[in-house]
Amino acid sequence: MTKSTMLNAVLTGKAVPFGRPDTLSAIGKHPVDAAIAIGPAGLEGDEQADRRNHGGPDKAIHHYPFDHYAAWRGDLPAPCPLLESVGAFGENLSTLGLTEETVCVGDIFRIGTATVQVSQGRQPCWKLNHRFGVKDMARRVQSTGRTGWYYRVLEPGTVAAGDGITLLGRPLPDWPLARILRAFYHDTGDLSTLAGIAELEPLATGWRTLARRRVESGRVEDWSNRLGE
Repeated sequence: MTKSTMLNAVLTGKAVPFGRPDTLSAIGKHPVDAAIAIGPAGLEGDEQADRRNHGGPDKAIHHYPFDHYAAWRGDLPAPCPLLESVGAFGENLSTLGLTEETVCVGDIFRIGTATVQVSQGRQPCWKLNHRFGVKDMARRVQSTGRTGWYYRVLEPGTVAAGDGITLLGRPLPDWPLARILRAFYHDTGDLSTLAGIAELEPLATGWRTLARRRVESGRVEDWSNRLGE
């Protein structure tokens, strides 16, 4: 496979006080000018404050399509300065030409000199509400499916803005991220699709477990705390 696109930006951030008392977040990411190392934990110098819900091998790097920014500018109730440049969603990588509709779980990409694999979509949380000043922003991100996704790192390397992103392998062509997001957040009673999701080996363990629990219990988990509602 030789499909490729190019990185608009590579971004990192430090954990700072954010949103709620005694809470830190590194959602404020900023572009870096020079090449930067990618290892199993993600980009060199990047931080995740909440290690329970962010970071780790299956969420080492967050990719958010710049393709979505125009839609958000039209959707939000007031102009948002964050949407005038990259980094609004706390992403590490920004591109044009890749979206949840065209990227599949398990996809393997060469990014710069590193090799990464799509591990899961993003589960938006209440921090997006504070970042955008929109009380239901996390809910909006979830319901639109404009979530972005995470990578695990298969081979370390270096990456810089302007580097190519090349698709090396697609083991699960029938499982675009959009299909999984629809099953989790819209067609929540589609037990056959959820059962299929639970068996997708490249999918992060947490999401496979979530799908399995849905099938076994017949119930949808409460999203209100995560979404800040």
